[in-house]
Amino acid sequence: MSVLKRPIVTEKVAGLNSQGKYAFEVDLKANKIEIKKAVEQLYGVNVKQVNTMRVIGKSKTRSSRGRFVTGRTSTYKKAIVTVAEGEIIDIYGEA
Repeated sequence: MSVLKRPIVTEKVAGLNSQGKYAFEVDLKANKIEIKKAVEQLYGVNVKQVNTMRVIGKSKTRSSRGRFVTGRTSTYKKAIVTVAEGEIIDIYGEA
């Protein structure tokens, strides 16, 4: 089981990157200590702080062939990781 699933790349998170904050989708059962260790091991940075939140799945409805199809998006856990000052995580793969 991997603690980190994927980095979250949105405009809002890109604005936080200048402050040394990065967002990741993590396993629902992962705690802050596990997330901190995983980020430090994978990216080789010193993590100063980890904030977590559960994003509850939303109910979605759409029309298909004249009928309504309802479903639900998945619930996931998001972690905002603050790294030590002067350190960066290269999520975008820039050289």
